[in-house]
Amino acid sequence: MVSMKKREKVSIAIAAYNGEKYIYKQLRSILDQLKDEDEIVISLDPSTDRTEEIIENMNDKRIRVIDGPGKGLIKNFENAIKNTRNDVIFLSDQDDVWETDKVETVLNAINGYDLILHDALITDKNLKVIEDSVFKKRTPALSFKKNVIKNCFMGCCMAFRENLKKDILPFPAKIPMHDQWIGLVALKKGRVRIVSKPLILYRRHGNNESNMNHASIPQMIRWRIDLLNALKERGLV
Repeated sequence: MVSMKKREKVSIAIAAYNGEKYIYKQLRSILDQLKDEDEIVISLDPSTDRTEEIIENMNDKRIRVIDGPGKGLIKNFENAIKNTRNDVIFLSDQDDVWETDKVETVLNAINGYDLILHDALITDKNLKVIEDSVFKKRTPALSFKKNVIKNCFMGCCMAFRENLKKDILPFPAKIPMHDQWIGLVALKKGRVRIVSKPLILYRRHGNNESNMNHASIPQMIRWRIDLLNALKERGLV
């Protein structure tokens, strides 16, 4: 159970784009865990399907849809995070499903910390579990250097305190992914905690905007150079 102190308010930041196939089930799994004072901020990039209609038909005052910048996933997440208003910010993909105790577990775990990274079950498109741990594929580490070389931070498995926004935003122009950037900043600016319990069903299908596939070696080298340059510009290395 959450401790007797007043529960912190929660914001969920979602970057949405053409998500009609899965977004209802994901939102339902989140809303069932939220209080009246919590919010879901959905930055919706211009879409060609029924994503916006599905969200509107849920008719839940805790959901706030804002226009996405239409510049890709990283900028879309930046827009969602920038517009959150509460104490603890959860990142969410549009196509996963949250376990019923995710919010409670994270709020307990984040006491005294600035960012939480938790495990996940990997499923196919129909939510059949195909692997019982993301951490077995991406061994988590609290080493700044190791996470520059091989990132273990996954946005859909992360939550962080509002005070980190001033350090992570705006996202640098050439970072490879937003979650790695947030994790590295948190390692430098705050305290990070790893929770080994799987708290989401991490759905893998052919159209995921973010994926676990490796880029080419030249591209990976280029990304790390860009990342190191961005970290230097913020005075983090």
